[in-house]
Amino acid sequence: MATLLLIIIYVSFISLGLPDGMLGAAWPVMRLEFAVPLGSAGIISMIISLGTVVSSLFSAKLIKKFGTGMISLVSVFLTALALLLFSFAQSLYPLFLFAIPLGIGAGAIDSALNEYVAEHYEASHMNFLHSFWGIGALSGPVIMSLFLQKNGSWNSAYFLVAIIQFALTLALFFALPLWNHKSLQKKEQPNADIFKDEPKQKEPLKKVLTQRGVKGVLVSFMLYTGIEATMGLWGASYLKDSLFFSAERSALWTSLFYTGIMAGRFISGFLAMRLSSKKLLKIGTSLISLGSLFLLLSLIQSLPHEIALIGFILVGLGCAPVFPGMLHETPRRFGKEHAQSIMGFQMAVAYTSTTILPPLFGLIASFLGTWLLPFTIVLYGFVLYILNKRSFRVFNTSA
Repeated sequence: MATLLLIIIYVSFISLGLPDGMLGAAWPVMRLEFAVPLGSAGIISMIISLGTVVSSLFSAKLIKKFGTGMISLVSVFLTALALLLFSFAQSLYPLFLFAIPLGIGAGAIDSALNEYVAEHYEASHMNFLHSFWGIGALSGPVIMSLFLQKNGSWNSAYFLVAIIQFALTLALFFALPLWNHKSLQKKEQPNADIFKDEPKQKEPLKKVLTQRGVKGVLVSFMLYTGIEATMGLWGASYLKDSLFFSAERSALWTSLFYTGIMAGRFISGFLAMRLSSKKLLKIGTSLISLGSLFLLLSLIQSLPHEIALIGFILVGLGCAPVFPGMLHETPRRFGKEHAQSIMGFQMAVAYTSTTILPPLFGLIASFLGTWLLPFTIVLYGFVLYILNKRSFRVFNTSA
């Protein structure tokens, strides 16, 4: 029963990733069809992110009241409904409304499944779980590219993914009895003792933020999520508008970024058995910096524009171990007294960054152009690398 449910959870994470790359892949065509500014996609992205934040904040209470199985079922249904509505949209403004259930559904199931796997399965499953998100995230742009190439219809791509989500909703409905099966007893994780004696009262904001090294760590989370979300939303627009790829080719090649994340997380899951998270963080941030340089080189007219594709893959590979690695380092860096509070701040900063930085780039690019993308990723990547190295010194650990 535990294995069957784990398969369903893995498939659910594929489903969770499916919509994430679709808007960015479709936007070069959608904005021309709707005759709207480039930065309008940033508003849609912001609404989705805000919905994710809200549902994540309430997820613990909802899970406690209704159970993980029911929350997952309702979340996937909301996502499917939102995608179906997207497929029928004929103008920009309805998308603002449809983005609300898309964000709410994504945030709730993300929190629910992560928490459930942490409680009931071995820690190694968490690394591979996020690899399955990568499968979905790269599949979305591929599906979009195929439909754009076939008939130029982004609507049909959204309709197909909506059908897939409705099919998963049905599977989750029939799987409801599995969530409470007696074979799924709560397992204490190796790091559970870190939080065992945690004070019940909430620490004051000032006390948490004044801990040694915490500000640099929070900025690192902001920059990482800024890189991932900005690349995902604006990568296809950069390829089409600045490098003059076709819309369908731009959508297809954007999937290389998500391919890098997916492959990188599978590889990281095995490397974690031999390498420390500090080593993986160093490798990841170095690859992001290297990949961002390839993106920058793609703007040089004398070089083939396809060099950008190497950048997309390398940045994706670099992103793979960074987020889970920084989370894993939290207890080691701050100890049991502050780790749980700081973990909450880290996630809040990550969600806030996803809400703000991609729309901000879109607003600036509306006036100056998408050619700014490589410069933005170079800036984020190098500062992230520097902050990561500084953290090793601050917390007296070697890379």
